[in-house]
Amino acid sequence: MVNSIESARAVVHALRAHSITDVVLAPGSRSAPLAYALAEANDRGELRIHVRVDERVGGFTALGLALGSQRPAAIVTTSGTAVGELLPAVMEANHAAVPLVILSADRPDELRGTGANQTTRQAGLFGHHVRSAVDVPAGTDPTSFVAQALADAQGAKGPAGPVQVNLAFRDPLVPGTADSSERPTTVPVLKASSLRDPSEPTTTTPPTAASDGTRTIVLAGHGAGELAAVFAQHLRLPLLAEPSSNARFGSSAIGAYRLVIEHFADRIERVVVFGRPTLSRPVAALMARTDIERALYVPEPQAWFEEGRRSERLIDSLEGLLAFAGKGSEGWLEQWREAGARAEAALQLRLDGEPALTGLHVADAVWENTTGNLVIGSSNPIRDVDLAATGDWHPLEVYANRGLAGIDGTVSTATGIALAAGIPTRLLVGDLTFLHDAGGLLLGTGEEEPDLQVVVLNDFGGGIFGLLEHGEPATLERYGSAVERLFGTPHTADLAALAAGYGVSHRLIGTVDELDAALEEPIRGRSVLEVRTDRTGLRSFHARVKQAVTAAVGR
Repeated sequence: MVNSIESARAVVHALRAHSITDVVLAPGSRSAPLAYALAEANDRGELRIHVRVDERVGGFTALGLALGSQRPAAIVTTSGTAVGELLPAVMEANHAAVPLVILSADRPDELRGTGANQTTRQAGLFGHHVRSAVDVPAGTDPTSFVAQALADAQGAKGPAGPVQVNLAFRDPLVPGTADSSERPTTVPVLKASSLRDPSEPTTTTPPTAASDGTRTIVLAGHGAGELAAVFAQHLRLPLLAEPSSNARFGSSAIGAYRLVIEHFADRIERVVVFGRPTLSRPVAALMARTDIERALYVPEPQAWFEEGRRSERLIDSLEGLLAFAGKGSEGWLEQWREAGARAEAALQLRLDGEPALTGLHVADAVWENTTGNLVIGSSNPIRDVDLAATGDWHPLEVYANRGLAGIDGTVSTATGIALAAGIPTRLLVGDLTFLHDAGGLLLGTGEEEPDLQVVVLNDFGGGIFGLLEHGEPATLERYGSAVERLFGTPHTADLAALAAGYGVSHRLIGTVDELDAALEEPIRGRSVLEVRTDRTGLRSFHARVKQAVTAAVGR
C-alpha cells in the first residue's frame, strides 16, 4: 500500500511519461499531495505549474494550454465544489476533442457519505462529457489508472477529449521526513494508436463520383485546417472558410461569402465540408437542403456529432472525397471570386463611409494587424471577423472555443494558448465575454505572464441579440424594454478600473487610425484595448452593409 505522497509522485511521473509539460493547479487541502509532487517536478525542470485561485479559470487555462501546445494539459483541484467548477471547460473540451486531464483530489472511501467536510460523490461527476473516468482508491498505486486515462484522452477509444482521474488521499497529506523523493523507475505508456480496434467499421459511404465540370463548393468550418484550402485550390472550387478553420487563404478563398451565397444558391450542385461550420445561417440553410449532394470529410472519429445524426454522406478518404467533388466547371471559381471581390470592395466602401467605429471596423483591423496567434470570442466578434476578413492575409493560427461556442472562460483560454508556446497572442472579445471571465486576468505573484493583448469591443451589453429575431421591429414594439433588459443586459462597468485592479494596462481607442497604430505595436505582457461602440444602430448598419453588397454583387 502506498501513502498519499508516494501516490501523488506516481501520478506526476505518469504525466511526464506521457509528455505532459503543463499543469494548472488550484490550491486546496485535499490535493496537497499533488501540489508537493508537482513542486518537486517543477524544481527538477520537468514541467511547469500554473497556479489559479479560480478552478473555472484554471480549467479553461488548461484547455488553452492543450490547444496551444497540441498535447494534453492537466488541471488539479481539491475536493467538493472545486471539481464542479470545471464542468464548462470539460464540456468545451468534449465537443472540441481537446485532451484535458482532470486530476480531482477526494476523500478516502471511509469518509464518503458521512457528511465529512467538502465531500460529495465527485467520481463520474462529468458523465458522458469525459472519454473515461476512474476512481482511484486511497493507498492504491495510481500508475496504471493514469496511464490508461491519458491514452483515452489522446484518442485510444475514439476521439480525443477530456478524462477524469479521481484520486482519494488519506492523511497525512504532506511529505514526512522519511518520505523518499525518488521517482518511480517505470511507468506504462499506452499509445492511442495501438489501442484502436482495426476491425472497427469505417464511416465511409461509397461516394457517387462527380464528373469534371461540377458546381461544387468547399465549406471549411472550425478546425478544418490547411487541407481544405489545398483541396479547393487543387480542384478549382470556391472555398467558404470560417476564421477558425485556419483555411481562409489561397486563390479559392471567397471573402464576405455569407452575403454572396444567395447569388449562387440555385446553381450549387455539391458541397464538400471540412471541419464544423457553425457561424452563419446562410451556410446552415445550405447544409439543410436535400436537393444538393453533401459530403463531410471524416478521416478519424469526431467528437462534435453522434453517429447517425448527420445527414451528409460521410467520407473518410481523400480519394473518395476527390471523386465526389470533381473539378470545378469552367468559370465556376472565377464567378465566385469576382462576386467575392465586389462584396469585399462594397463592404470596405461602406466601412469607410461610416462615421462611428463598429465591430466590423475592429474585426477588419484585428485580422489585418495580427502576425501571431489570434483568439476570437463567440457572439458578434467571430461573426464580424467572418464577414470582414480577407483571404490575402492570415494570422499565424486562429483559435476559438467553438465546441459549444460559449462566452465563458475565453480570457483564460487565450492565456493558456499564449503560455503554451510563448507566441504573442491577441484576443478579440465583446464586453460581456470579457466581464464573464474577468477573473482570468488574475495572476498570482511570481506566475508566468503571457504576451496577451485583449481587444474588447465594448457596446455595453449583448449586441448580437439585436441582429437576431429579438431585434425585429415587431418584437421590439411589443417587448422593447424586456428585450433590452433580458437580452441586451446593459451595464456601466468601468473596464479601465477593472484592468487596473488586476495590474493590466488599459488603453481606450476612439478611431480606426488609433486602433491600427495600437495593433501595430509589439505585444509584450498583458494589455487591454477597449473600443467603445453603440449597438443601438447595429441592426440598421448591417442592413446597409447587406444592401450595398447585394447591389455590388448583383451587377
